[in-house]
Amino acid sequence: MNIRTLRASVLGVLAALVLSACSTGQDAGTEGPPVFDGTHVDSEAFAQAADGDGVTVIDVRTPGEFAEGHLPGAINIDVSSPTFADAVAELDADGAYAVYCQSANRSRLAIDQMTTAGLTETIGLEGGIGAWTGDVETGDIATG
Repeated sequence: MNIRTLRASVLGVLAALVLSACSTGQDAGTEGPPVFDGTHVDSEAFAQAADGDGVTVIDVRTPGEFAEGHLPGAINIDVSSPTFADAVAELDADGAYAVYCQSANRSRLAIDQMTTAGLTETIGLEGGIGAWTGDVETGDIATG
């Protein structure tokens, strides 16, 4: 193998790695249902995922934040609570979960902990609830 061929091969592999690292799990313009693989997706894909049969929507913000407004049908499991792991352990390991928070930081943490606990069918909302209210016109926020 000559040096040019080797260099081109290495550059190709590096480009593929960089592109895959930047992926959110749902390519722009990709048709089909969102993949529940622990990645965070835009509000449109999240809305589609959350609307799926048997999907549980989980708001991982504090109870106070939840009371101020949350996505319709969401349940509140506060990721910062010392009982988060116990609450996750009670969830169906075969279930699918759409997880969100305020900005996507806590939902990433929650999904990592859920995956460790054996819940692998998860998807997160990129940008958190602010992205939902800003992008999806039909995304009414429930209160109370």
